[in-house]
Amino acid sequence: MLDEHVQPNETIVPLLPCVAPKETLAFWRALGFAVTYEQTKPYLYLAFQWSGFDLHYGRAFSGIDPSEETTGGCLVMVDAVASYHAVFTEAMRREYGKVLAKGLPRITRYRPGASRFTIMDPSGNSIVFIQRDEPMELEYGGSKQLQGLTRVLDNARILREFKNDDRAAFRALNSGLRRHGDSASAVERAMALAALIEVSTALAEPERVPGWGTELQRFDLTEEERRQVESAVSDPTLLEPWMPPRA
Repeated sequence: MLDEHVQPNETIVPLLPCVAPKETLAFWRALGFAVTYEQTKPYLYLAFQWSGFDLHYGRAFSGIDPSEETTGGCLVMVDAVASYHAVFTEAMRREYGKVLAKGLPRITRYRPGASRFTIMDPSGNSIVFIQRDEPMELEYGGSKQLQGLTRVLDNARILREFKNDDRAAFRALNSGLRRHGDSASAVERAMALAALIEVSTALAEPERVPGWGTELQRFDLTEEERRQVESAVSDPTLLEPWMPPRA
């Protein structure tokens, strides 16, 4: 029970560990955040503000490896998650010439109708944007009503968007395409190849991409099917060298 003198109007500001101050400043500035405090000596403290929320950074504990992506993180609850993703990806295209979909920093793919996405900052922190009305019980394991390659694609989406596990998503897509490819539709196979191209890029294994791309080029897709394939990735520009020519 609250004390009568305590007013329920608190503001919580995430304080995240930072191992890459220069990169962190450049990244959030590129996304349109204002730097409200900047200090590196005698101790590190950075503060950013955008829209209605703040992100603060302090000294990281020794031994943190950003590549493990287990540094820290926070949740940002919003009313309309799609608009946030659109703003951030547009800022990335403007500043970097592409959506950052691999390594650090990066942004995860947003599928129309999804209720969350994640930004990984240069220090390996996860800033997760979540729709306020997201269902309490999410289907993380894939719908049991889906079958074959459709179920594989859904499972890979869950592994990437909710569990941030690109390696597991790659394994699911690779084995699923071999197992169910012969019985799947052309657009399903093309979507799986597109997802493999993106995941291989995110895993910094570009040598795999030409194999998937060459297969993708062989498909004869309608305009609607092309849109479906492009929707399977966060950055359709990754597919441009490999998409079959328009009829």
